[in-house]
This record gives sequence, C-alpha cells and structure tokens, in this order.
Amino acid sequence: MGLTGAALAIDAGNSKTDVALVGADGTVLGTARGGGFQPPVVGAARAVDVLAPLVASALAQAGAEGPVDHVSAYLANADLPAEEAALTAEISARGWARTVTVGNDTFALLRAGLPDDGERMGVAVVCGAGINCAGLGLHGATARFPAVGRISGDWGGGSHLADEALWCAARAEDGRGAETELARALPAHFGLSTMLELIEALHLRGIPERRRHELTPVLFDVAAAGDPVARTVVARQAEEIVLLASVALERLDLLSEHTPVILGGGVLAARHPLLHDDVIQLLAERAPKAAPHVVTAPPVLGAALYALDRAGAGAGAYGRVRGAWG
Repeated sequence: MGLTGAALAIDAGNSKTDVALVGADGTVLGTARGGGFQPPVVGAARAVDVLAPLVASALAQAGAEGPVDHVSAYLANADLPAEEAALTAEISARGWARTVTVGNDTFALLRAGLPDDGERMGVAVVCGAGINCAGLGLHGATARFPAVGRISGDWGGGSHLADEALWCAARAEDGRGAETELARALPAHFGLSTMLELIEALHLRGIPERRRHELTPVLFDVAAAGDPVARTVVARQAEEIVLLASVALERLDLLSEHTPVILGGGVLAARHPLLHDDVIQLLAERAPKAAPHVVTAPPVLGAALYALDRAGAGAGAYGRVRGAWG
C-alpha cells in the first residue's frame, strides 16, 4: 500500500507510548500502544528500541512497511536541546521516515488543545506522572522549562504527590508531623495496618515500585474528606500548576491577551474537584484573560496535528484526525 504523504505520530510519555500512522487526508491507518519512554534511565538507543515494535505494528495495520514521509515525535524526557538532538539522530537512523521532528511531549498536549486555523498561541501544563509546561507565542516564540526534577525546580506530578503523601503519613505516625488520615488510608490501600508496615513493604519491594502511583488517588480522596494535611498538599499542587502557566504567559507577553491555557495529564484530566477548582480560581486571579481548558484526548493527537500542519493539510484532514480520537 502506498504511503505518500503519510506520517508517523508518536507520543511517548513516562508511563505509556502511543504511535499512530496518519494519512495525508487525516485518516488514521494504524495505531499501537506500549510502555513508558525513559531515555534518562536506559539511554536514547534503548528508549527508541521500545518504539520499534509499535511503529512496525502501526505500519502492518496499513499493509505497509514504510518509510513514510515524516515522523512527528513528541517525547517525555526530551527536555533539553541536547536530548532532542540525540533522540532526533536516533530516530532518523531507524529509517522510518524521510524527515523527523522531535519535541517535548508537552507541546503535543498544547497542539491538541489549540484550534486548527489562525496563529496558534497558548500555554499547556501537563500534570501526569510528572509536571511540565510549554507555551507558544507570537511569531513562533516559545516558553518552556527544563523539567528534569528537583534540580530544575519542579514540584508535583502524580509520582511526587504519592511521595509527599507517604512523607506526611510517616511523620504523622511516628510523631514528627501533624495528625493526618493519610497515616491510616495509605497502608489500608494495600491491606496493611500501619505506615511502618507500608514503609517496610515499599523499601523491601514487597510492594512493587510501579504500584506507588496508586497512592495519588488516595491522597485526593482523603483531601476531599476534609483532612487538612492532604488538602495542603493538593493546594500546593494547584499553586505550582498556576505558577507554571502564569510564568509562561508572562514570558510570552500574553498575560494581557485572551489566551488558551491547556490542562492535561492524568492528574489534571481526572478533574479532582479540589484541585480543579483551585487551579481555575488561582488562574482567574493571576491571569484573568487566560481561558483554561482540560484536554482528555491522548497527546498523540497533538503529534498527528503537527504532522498535518507540516504537510499543509486542509480542514477536512484536521476534522478527520480529531474525530479519530473523539
């Protein structure tokens, strides 16, 4: 089957990876999903190895082997120019496409939430396993953050919130911190009675590391029930989300303009009432002209839209590809 004008759209996050083969007319010809994409842990080459069977699967669904015209890859952990360059070189070497674009996956969320006509300006904050922010301004200006953890000033995201909840609960149980229902709710989630039991199970790998993220929804449940310690953690997360957005808007000279602020990632897409309401209220106070919008479509949609942008696609193609993801 011919693949003239087709592109591979890739969204690779910390916890999952989506690949879609998109035709020049916006038809989705094949899709595949795999695990997380973590080049800082395994290196660029092995991280891209994870993409290979997904690319092959998406192509096979179209009865083709490639190469396609373009790869539009928006990847977690592509935070610094050197990382983008290394990943671009690695993907280019695979021969999947004649040309390759690599960017941070926060830009895919942003594109998914922006209109398909006119000059596209806005800011996106993703709060999923981690947290990040990116923005586009006039004439292609960008705002972004290194987002490589505590050393770059990051605070928040699902993994961080789970650790904060554990920290507060451990100190509550042994007397170093304020009383909190988290000290009972977190171990109870795993069928345990005390934080000491949970600490031991996590430390000795009786509970796999991959299950730690399950504690984030418990934190939100405890906060919703009125626990002051849990509510403080949730309020801090809202503060960080709005701080990222407002700083990006300021850098782009968009604080005085009506500008979309796209919110996404598992934590924000869940619309936990405490977090969501705090974010909307704080954003209204600090950036009154910002227009917040939660996007629940998968970020691979944004990668596909960028591919259509590059190809100069017509309105019908955009509608078709958006329809594929509801």
